[in-house]
Amino acid sequence: MATSFSLQGMILASGLALGVCLTGCGSADVATPETPAEEATEVAAEAQAENQGKKKVLTTFTVLADMAQNVAGDRLEVVSVTRIGAEIHGYEPTPSDLVKAQDADLLLYNGMNLERWFDQFLGNLRDVPSVILTEGIEPIPIASGPYTDKPNPHAWMSPRNALVYVENIRKAFVELDPDNADDYNANAAAYSKQLRAIDAQLAADLDQVPATQRFLVSCEGAFSYLARDYGLKEIYMWPINAEQQFTPKQVQTVIEKVKINDVPTIFCESTVSDEGQKQVAQSTGARFGGNLYVDSLSTQEGPVPTFLDLLEYDARVIANGLLAGSRSQ
Repeated sequence: MATSFSLQGMILASGLALGVCLTGCGSADVATPETPAEEATEVAAEAQAENQGKKKVLTTFTVLADMAQNVAGDRLEVVSVTRIGAEIHGYEPTPSDLVKAQDADLLLYNGMNLERWFDQFLGNLRDVPSVILTEGIEPIPIASGPYTDKPNPHAWMSPRNALVYVENIRKAFVELDPDNADDYNANAAAYSKQLRAIDAQLAADLDQVPATQRFLVSCEGAFSYLARDYGLKEIYMWPINAEQQFTPKQVQTVIEKVKINDVPTIFCESTVSDEGQKQVAQSTGARFGGNLYVDSLSTQEGPVPTFLDLLEYDARVIANGLLAGSRSQ
């Protein structure tokens, strides 16, 4: 059964708890070492002080937050609703997400049926403007399954589409904070230059893959836009990560397509189990080229702490996997 909650009630409860602590926890006359909780509170207070006076931008997931932060520089506070590693398609917002969003000045979201939870989330906020970042991108309709004819939402996975996201973010920030428009314009230009470099390198690498081997096989159909832009054909288990486990029929369908097209290398994504694809590899003799990143960045210690890292990492894994597979044949 779904749990309902009241934002006002949560804020009131938090205030009461703070009041009890302030009045009931007496201060000692001697200094005591800081606990980890106290240190965390101090760090949060320092971050809040650093962002004092900045407008707050809320994004629906970490990839958009990183794009937005690169355009914002130090002029805006940028926060992601979902956390690192979260599966964003069926995400369920928490009470803390609503509290985090309540003082936002702008909401940025992907659209194209990605954040199916977002309409309800928006209903809990008042008078906060929102911007859809895929405006201007030609959608690719999903060909089969429960989302047939709905747009594939993974437009950010093509570096060329990412340029459209950046331009939409730039325009939104200039409108939100015109006093710092020059900074947003300059930041967007510099960031776009980096995206164009990734685009050029990926195109050059994939040009070396023989035309008969230009198949991108993944667990989720998250690479439709990348495939369209770089002349690849796409095969996947499911179009959107809506299920939790692969079905035998889905696995068998991919096995048959990989065999028919003599695909040398297959991949999966970091947020779902790769067991189905490993079954495909075992049954077909194709190499398993590894996991790709799509819906979420990694921690700073991981391989893709930024969106540029994500694009470069995936491009390298895909190009190296396809080239290695084609040479071995």
